[in-house]
Amino acid sequence: MLADDLRDLDPFETEWVRLDAARVKAFADVTEDWQFIHLDEEKAALTDFGGTVAHGFLTLSMLSMMSYQVIDRIDGVSASINYGFDRIRFVSPVRVGRNVRGRFAVASVDEGAGWIGVHWDVQIDVEGEERPAIVANWITRLYP
Repeated sequence: MLADDLRDLDPFETEWVRLDAARVKAFADVTEDWQFIHLDEEKAALTDFGGTVAHGFLTLSMLSMMSYQVIDRIDGVSASINYGFDRIRFVSPVRVGRNVRGRFAVASVDEGAGWIGVHWDVQIDVEGEERPAIVANWITRLYP
């Protein structure tokens, strides 16, 4: 059964993805969040960050792309949708140009009429950093 397979799913790390200046600029343009800390290297260098940092919401949104690497490992899933978050913490900033990856672990599984709810403990790591960028509990609904 799919729900039991999910409960037994081993924690998974995704591939690294780069949050480069072009991606940060594209996100700024889409969200109209052009704060200098994301786009102006000279001004951002004068802050405690020491340079430009990716938007926290950009980093968080990468979970969608990363989740495909997890879902592709699960047989019998026809669709997966975002249901929401129980908790999100932006633990540390991501400097522009750094690589991030997701860590996914199943915290719990709920079953409903035609769907399976998965509560994921997720973390976004920054390559070369001890502290993660984000820790969260993300809820998705999978459809067999």
